[in-house]
Amino acid sequence: MDRRGFLFGGAALGCSLAASPFMTPVALASGPWDNRLVIIVLRGAMDGLDAVRPLGDPDYAALRPTLNDGKALALGDFWGLHPGLSDLMPLWQAGQMGVMHAVSTPYRDGRSHFDGQDILEAGSLQINGGAGGWLNRMMSVVPGMTAETAYALGQENMAILQGPAPHLRWAPEAKFDLSPQMRRLLELTLHDDAMFRDAALQAVSIADSLATEAMAAEGDDLDMMMAPAKPGSEANLAQFAAARLREDTRIASFSVNGWDTHQAQANSLPKTLQRLSQTILTLRDGLGPVWDKTAVLCMTEFGRTARENGTRGTDHGTGGAMIYAGGALRGGQVVGRWPGLAEADLFERRDLMPTGDVRAAAGWVMQNLFGLTATQVQQIVFPGLDLGNAPGFLL
Repeated sequence: MDRRGFLFGGAALGCSLAASPFMTPVALASGPWDNRLVIIVLRGAMDGLDAVRPLGDPDYAALRPTLNDGKALALGDFWGLHPGLSDLMPLWQAGQMGVMHAVSTPYRDGRSHFDGQDILEAGSLQINGGAGGWLNRMMSVVPGMTAETAYALGQENMAILQGPAPHLRWAPEAKFDLSPQMRRLLELTLHDDAMFRDAALQAVSIADSLATEAMAAEGDDLDMMMAPAKPGSEANLAQFAAARLREDTRIASFSVNGWDTHQAQANSLPKTLQRLSQTILTLRDGLGPVWDKTAVLCMTEFGRTARENGTRGTDHGTGGAMIYAGGALRGGQVVGRWPGLAEADLFERRDLMPTGDVRAAAGWVMQNLFGLTATQVQQIVFPGLDLGNAPGFLL
């Protein structure tokens, strides 16, 4: 059963389940280079206009009368950083965190979480063509590239890694149960192989955390399903991924959920941004010196409406923002061509107009860090993509 079938078959809860906090996969792959790439999928559509605010745009204040609370941290004369991301300011100041604004996938038609996420992970509008996910296609064209392990923690397949290139998958049921005796046996069996022992036990710990969340949801209501994930769960995944990236792993991908902010956005978004901040900082701390060889790209299925709605939230939009981090990229800046927020400049007079393709950002990172050719990126990894000019965050 695919993600769409599972979500609709389990309960008719609409878009809240498309960004469910209990769908938390992590995928890992090894490769023949020394650089690292981490893709964090922000499920639910992050409001880039709130996360990184264009305070210098003359139309911004009128579009966001309550969300523009005057508390943003200044990033120069034009941009302001949401207070929920304040923990990332030291990275910004060190040139290790930045933003690419007014970007999107090629998705334009329906503003559906399901379609938007499928296109983001497929890397193409052809989501039913059997081509799999774009990280899987990347693995298929690089000599020496192997899938070390793909961990899908929860009930969801990791679409971004699916495809013909070989990979492994571990997907425990929500009610994961391992007796103390079995845990001890696992420790003894793997005692002399520290790498596999620590990885296995850490994976069990993450599974326990996710199982607790899932069991809590069984007896709760819709509000619980729309709530963000349990604090610390993404940090646990980041810690696990960092441990693997310090070894043979070169690519990691997992999700941070809770971005669907239709109402009371000022209450919910700060907490989700803080979780993202802690996830990135956990990666930085866990990677140690490897951080300087790492690129982290935080990608979301689409942005949100330019104008806040009547319930002080935002609805599904088009253009958004990609937060990036890591010592392998040039931070301390907002890159991309800003289109403006005047009504005539908006996409369909309601959304931030995309001026860049978020796939091109990933494609240039693949070229710069991993040596892929433009032909490989534009014809195989992202079929039909026009890479365009190099983004300003490459070193």
